[in-house]
Amino acid sequence: MPRPEKVQAVAEIKEKIEQADAVYLTEYRGLTVKDLQELRRSLREAGAEYRVVKMSLARIAVHEAGLEALAEHLSGPTALTFAHGDPVAPAKALKDFAKTHDVLALKAGLLGGNVLTPEEVSRLADTEPREVLLAKIAGAIKAPLFKAAGMFGSFNRDAASMFSQLLDKKESGEFLPEGGSDATLPAEEPAEKEAAAKAEEE
Repeated sequence: MPRPEKVQAVAEIKEKIEQADAVYLTEYRGLTVKDLQELRRSLREAGAEYRVVKMSLARIAVHEAGLEALAEHLSGPTALTFAHGDPVAPAKALKDFAKTHDVLALKAGLLGGNVLTPEEVSRLADTEPREVLLAKIAGAIKAPLFKAAGMFGSFNRDAASMFSQLLDKKESGEFLPEGGSDATLPAEEPAEKEAAAKAEEE
């Protein structure tokens, strides 16, 4: 019969796997205590937790979670990285750390219930963070609206300015073509012309 502490440890690993937005498996053989501290710090900054657990307990946990495909990667000195939130930032932190510490090896990943190969984890690490992607998507959606609003706003401002200038010129008598002719003004109606002619005769 399993000891209570072992049962509790399995339950904790299972809970962390189920609550994480992504899980990454790495082999840490050859890393010093200082290296592990540096790695943990960089992963914390990326919103993730780096845990070294017993593989026998981890295998039981993934089986209980229905993730048998992940069990085959749980052998040897393997640590689990639990990503909370953006899954890209922790993957990038692991990849960047591996560039300067070649003993750290990406073994597999778990994202959306799917097991990822090391190559897929590496490609995920090269993806822009979720916040940047969301900002770009939001920008792409809003750009045409802002452009249209700016155009209409500009049109309204220009039109108001133009009409204001025309009214000022009309009131000051400047709204006439060169030569002083009023040819640009609307033609008088025939009845108005006839009334004006009679007034002159009188």
